[in-house]
Amino acid sequence: MGADRDGGARRRPMRAATYAACGAVLLAGCASMPDSGDLRGVDSTPRQDTQVRVFAMPPQDDAQPSDIVSGFLEALTSDDPNYSTARQYLTKTASQTWKPGLSSTVLADGPGMGPNRLGGREGADDLSFTLTGTQVAKVDEQQAYSPADGPYDAPVHLTRDKKTKQWRIDRLPQGVVMGKSDFQRNYMSVNKYYFASNAAAGTTTQPAAVADPVYVRRRVDPMTQMVRSLLNGPTNWLDHVVRTSFPTGTALKDGVTTLAPDDQNKLTVPLNEKARRVGQGQCNEMAAQLLFTLQNLTPAVDQVELQSGNSRLCSLGEAEAATARGSVQQPGYLYFIDNKNRLVRMGAGNNSSPKAEPVAGAFGEGDKELRSVAVSHDEDKAAAVSGDGKELYVASLVSGDSLGTPVLTSHAKPEQERLTAPSWDVHGDLWVADRDPGNPRLLLLEQGKGEPLAVKVPELDGRIRDVRVAADGVRIALVVAKGSKKSSLLIGRIERRQETAEGRPTVSVLGLHSATPELEDVTAMSWAGDSRLVVVGREQGGLQTMRYAQVDGSAPEGQAPAALSGIKEITAAESDRLPLVADSEDGIVRLPSGGQWQKVTDGVAPVYPG
Repeated sequence: MGADRDGGARRRPMRAATYAACGAVLLAGCASMPDSGDLRGVDSTPRQDTQVRVFAMPPQDDAQPSDIVSGFLEALTSDDPNYSTARQYLTKTASQTWKPGLSSTVLADGPGMGPNRLGGREGADDLSFTLTGTQVAKVDEQQAYSPADGPYDAPVHLTRDKKTKQWRIDRLPQGVVMGKSDFQRNYMSVNKYYFASNAAAGTTTQPAAVADPVYVRRRVDPMTQMVRSLLNGPTNWLDHVVRTSFPTGTALKDGVTTLAPDDQNKLTVPLNEKARRVGQGQCNEMAAQLLFTLQNLTPAVDQVELQSGNSRLCSLGEAEAATARGSVQQPGYLYFIDNKNRLVRMGAGNNSSPKAEPVAGAFGEGDKELRSVAVSHDEDKAAAVSGDGKELYVASLVSGDSLGTPVLTSHAKPEQERLTAPSWDVHGDLWVADRDPGNPRLLLLEQGKGEPLAVKVPELDGRIRDVRVAADGVRIALVVAKGSKKSSLLIGRIERRQETAEGRPTVSVLGLHSATPELEDVTAMSWAGDSRLVVVGREQGGLQTMRYAQVDGSAPEGQAPAALSGIKEITAAESDRLPLVADSEDGIVRLPSGGQWQKVTDGVAPVYPG
């Protein structure tokens, strides 16, 4: 049995589910399962070992209406691939019209049930219940997660068969509903990958692979689920800025129900006729998308072979796929501003020497007081904001050129309302926000120079306090303050349109949504992977916390970073093999994988390239 949140024993009927562990070894606690109990919410299964499989139990003869509803709800949390047992709680017509894959509604606790007898007559052959709860999230038909709130209220109607006298559900909400702990046990987040279609004008490099996180059932053949999801195309939110290399209508070959790698870690994927005529280059991109996706799921696949009809289309291994990824290179250095106002760099690894050296060029000379800095992905140039927050400078890191004039100036009077820290995208364009209360703007400087381009953010409600562009160049994280000083973290997609009559593109940030709905105030953040950020903020009550957050607003699995107080800035690399680095009250500190925070040196504003 489980335990309530306060640690007390939970007495709950296990009529509808049993565990594989109990079937393998008949334990005392499993051998005697209660067949009665009071009716309550069915946040049925506290989070279990992910290897423990849960199987649904069919309805018992002469089961009471409340047992039918609770049994059905619990069957939804089982590992039954097609919900065949859950359908046994439904009438034949209801089973044919119910679509469990339409959505998954996640409640803070399991759905509660309030009875509401129809007609008011004892012995009536129909009955209704109302499922209730507090929503925390929803997963749609595309398997995309989005936070939700507010009450959940859905009717369930039962009828009693006149011949068999058995109760069954004949009307119910589409999709499935379950408590948060059951959702975490049953589902996992996996990135599928597409290619950026949102490239800047004149870009000739391989487009970046862009992560599109979806939730799949953890123990119901997730590999085949992910392949089908990838072939179905990107989620609606990301579809505007990515492309797939699979021809329209591509699907698994008829009759293919399960995919598994062979003993050489090669996965063969038979496709339908839509993929039969693709060229070699396109096929390699298709295989690369599959390989990126499956390696995000499991290390058991390191080669993908595509087939169509009776023909082999192409085969791609890890090494070849890496060249098609198009993402930025591994950072060579960590950068920060030392106590002499110089931009300095040190090795980026966990075991790198804390000794730092000034960069080449004007920023390494210390002639200008600096507040914040960003280094381009190729580590050839940098942008820095002056100590008073008023001016933005760009200079080479490989030449001895002078600093020159600022490329941007803020006219805000208060220093704290001037320029944010800058951020480079993968195309070499520079992003920064001017927090001037009289003229707040998100600005883009193409290749870090020229007249700043005002970026349209039509859904913005508040003022931007911080800006970070993802390594893929099509997603952007914004810390936004509205009214009070409290700020929230929003994720948007970057859409570039055709050039204007003046020869300049139109750039917009659209689809804004919260990545940290549970945080009351966000004070620092950085991208920390393909679809993950590390965030410093305050929960209700004012306590500072550090955690990872997914771009869709869900909480990633795994432990949060070790706690550290007094964080002013934080930076992370795309690879989790490199340590988190923070500007704290103790100076520059880093967090090696599996270790504790260590002081590196004195300085401020640490950044990895980007």
